[in-house]
Amino acid sequence: MLLEICASNYQSALNAQKAGVHRIELCSELGTGGITPSYGMLKKVMEELTIPVMVLIRPRSGNFVYSNADIDIMKRDIELCKELGCAGIVSGVLTSDFKIDIKRTSDLIELSRPLPFTFHRAFDHVVNPEQAVVDLVNLGAKRILTSGQQPKAIDGIKNLKRYQEIAGNELIIMPGGGINSENISSFLNANKQFDKLTVTSKHENIFQEIHASATEIIEQTKEQKVPMNSPKFLQENIEVISSKNNIAVILKNLKNEN
Repeated sequence: MLLEICASNYQSALNAQKAGVHRIELCSELGTGGITPSYGMLKKVMEELTIPVMVLIRPRSGNFVYSNADIDIMKRDIELCKELGCAGIVSGVLTSDFKIDIKRTSDLIELSRPLPFTFHRAFDHVVNPEQAVVDLVNLGAKRILTSGQQPKAIDGIKNLKRYQEIAGNELIIMPGGGINSENISSFLNANKQFDKLTVTSKHENIFQEIHASATEIIEQTKEQKVPMNSPKFLQENIEVISSKNNIAVILKNLKNEN
């Protein structure tokens, strides 16, 4: 089984390579579910690491319904990743009614070629995951990163198996979400119990790849007196923007002060 590590900074990527993992998914801000890494980090990782680097293309935190401007940013980032020699793209777009955005996801997949495209955990928000698997097969995605629509993949194993049965040989279902050294055995056991007669498959295992972050928290300083985190901005069903009206009021107050 191939192990992919989600690396949200350079040190994580380096540690993953030294530990002998097969591949990394590079991102930033793991606490928000990940966003696209900076050019500087991406270039340094690509120059100094030798293992394959998949890159998360997600322009902001929050939901997965994107504006035209968001999509333009994502396309530019994909082009940059191809120029830098990345191994694959991790992304995805949903509609406001929680279905795969066929047109926009197709555009991203086509732009990513010849790199393989992983549809990320936005999949866990779709209302009809079985149909979504079919949609992504038809769109030419290489794999789906999913927890089986559960908070943790360990609780979604039944669903994960079902998705792979639907996908057959057409794409890989890659379990991800809360996978660690304590529960990895459940996925290994699922492979041991895999009956190839229950699904048309050329593979020996139902789970060929697995995704984990394998994080540890290192406290570098004492707790800060003034927190920089804003929990109200971290809700997954919102998009945070600077309001034109709010800015106008602030500017008006500044002018009145003068």
